[in-house]
Amino acid sequence: MRQIPVDTSGATVMVARPPQPKIRDRRTGEIATDPETGASMMTVDVMFAANGEVEILSVTVPQPGISGELAMGTPVVLTGLIARPWENEFNGQRRHGISFRAVAVTSLVDSAAQPKAA
Repeated sequence: MRQIPVDTSGATVMVARPPQPKIRDRRTGEIATDPETGASMMTVDVMFAANGEVEILSVTVPQPGISGELAMGTPVVLTGLIARPWENEFNGQRRHGISFRAVAVTSLVDSAAQPKAA
């Protein structure tokens, strides 16, 4: 499958929704796993601002690649971000889009500097 590297050097990236387990099968609740490492996969929604435009991207990341406290609004860096075009057919309807995957999502906020909830 074609993979397109995404340059994040000129972008501002912040957490829009904290990490959630990526569900492979909604009927059974099975969590998706990385076929190479067996690690559980997570989905992190991020605000991606670049070139005067802002989008919300859902990025799939192996669970060990999530570093730091990733609360809403936390600035992060996406390591190894790639885009993959996809297409499928379901009930006779063709669907297509772009999925995003990263090796790691790392908080740019020092955990000692974050306020603790009481």
